[in-house]
Amino acid sequence: MTNHTISGCVMSGATSTVTVLALLPAREDQASLSEIFKHSRWNLHSVETIGQARSLLDDLAAGVVLSDTRLADGDWQDVLYELARRPVEPPLIVTSRMADDRLWSAVLHLGGYDVLALPFHAHEVFRSVSQAWRHWRSKVQAAGVAVGKERAVGAGGGLRLAF
Repeated sequence: MTNHTISGCVMSGATSTVTVLALLPAREDQASLSEIFKHSRWNLHSVETIGQARSLLDDLAAGVVLSDTRLADGDWQDVLYELARRPVEPPLIVTSRMADDRLWSAVLHLGGYDVLALPFHAHEVFRSVSQAWRHWRSKVQAAGVAVGKERAVGAGGGLRLAF
């Protein structure tokens, strides 16, 4: 598991810093994304499996999740299912070496946010992650939900804060 923490943005609180959880089984993809993130103020947490991501999602205020199409313990659709269980679902950006119209259509149809082609291109990563994070942040603010250690949890159709 790789963790890069770079100084936060001007706003305060968990929703002020772009935090990304990346599920990437290939070390070269992790390294490429890490290199791109080194030139930003974003936090990157890289894991290789859904199981590893599940344990991080409980404590991490990830506003964006990137996932390869295939993982050792599932695929991007399993990641999407896991994210849908969150009170405010972080947008999922699917990564693939075969990023074609069919995959893009499936991702959007099932509730994903975007598709990024591998290998990563910095401009595309910044564009997609920035837009996805702004989308997530506006959902969090509209719902009045706290994230991170003061995360919201669903309770009987409503939201309550868990400390």
